[in-house]
Amino acid sequence: MPFRFELLHEDKAGPRAGRIITDHGVVETPAFMPVGTQGAVKTLSSADLESMGATIVLANTYHLYLRPGEKLVAEAGGIRRFMSWNGPVLTDSGGYQVFSLADLRRLSGEGVEFQSHLDGSKHMLTPERVVEIQLSIGSDIMMVLDQCTSYPCGRSEAKTAVDRTTLWAERSIAGRGARIIKDDYERVLFGIVQGSVYPDLRERSARELVGLDFPGYAIGGLCVGEPKADTMSIVERTAACLPSDKPRYLMGVGFPEDIVEAVARGIDLFDCVVPTRNSRNGTVYTSRGKLVIKNAAYARDWGPIDPDCRCETCRRYSRSYVRHLFNVSEMSGPRLATYHSLYFYLHLLSEMRQVIREGSFREWRKEFYKKYRLS
Repeated sequence: MPFRFELLHEDKAGPRAGRIITDHGVVETPAFMPVGTQGAVKTLSSADLESMGATIVLANTYHLYLRPGEKLVAEAGGIRRFMSWNGPVLTDSGGYQVFSLADLRRLSGEGVEFQSHLDGSKHMLTPERVVEIQLSIGSDIMMVLDQCTSYPCGRSEAKTAVDRTTLWAERSIAGRGARIIKDDYERVLFGIVQGSVYPDLRERSARELVGLDFPGYAIGGLCVGEPKADTMSIVERTAACLPSDKPRYLMGVGFPEDIVEAVARGIDLFDCVVPTRNSRNGTVYTSRGKLVIKNAAYARDWGPIDPDCRCETCRRYSRSYVRHLFNVSEMSGPRLATYHSLYFYLHLLSEMRQVIREGSFREWRKEFYKKYRLS
């Protein structure tokens, strides 16, 4: 079944609902992708993800390339069989990870030379090599290699990153295109828009990538320290430059209120480590805002983490008990907290899909903020 995006409802004000169709399943959008960096969402199993309603997961090319290696994943039958996951998988290119290892890498027009954060060994990632690695991993949606910039970032540096990102995007699809059939199913490449906080560079990057006719587009290089107002301004202006008949993916933006605002601006896909990483450290997300479950205030709180939540954690366990698990360093504490926060995220997106289809997103958004405490 060819990869495609079906736009089911679009509000003139921005929010839209649709579905991404892949050979391994349908993803109703807007959607949140749990982050399984190394082929696993930390503390959870693939069965956990299925039980809470996840339909697509994200894995990381850089980390899987280093461990266990793309050849081993291929021998296992691909990432889906390796991690026993039945739905589609998106792999990012590793560009952000290389960006975060600024002291261990060297950029050139050819690609990125870096030292492994594990053992110091040297590696070279080119746009072509990154595609080959992802083909071996066996993901459904693959990301091109891009250059992510930090914040603040001078205009000259941002322009160089846009130039390089376009060049690498062209090289990624040279010869085989952005749709590749392998092992009897289709894998697709998404382009990544860069340009820091410079609107004209973002628009230029989007225009050049749209000219390459990718099946989908991502907005990268945000939430790297810039003010939130700048983040949302760039998201809105960039989304307006992207085709309405293809999915739009905002990379690494993931506080609940940020997702609500990005959905309001026409974004379809999200990923972030916020709900899993923070939950493992005792901060969970609820319909009323974030909650630090380790605080002494919850020592005798017999209620659920979120009274409006129907997840496994909230149906069975009290705040007091989950706090106790953290305080005695029981592994089940981070697991129960992570399960709850991811469930909350997935069902927040499900709720937004419903109100977008009903045409009541703006009213829902007002009610969300009446209840949700920003911090």
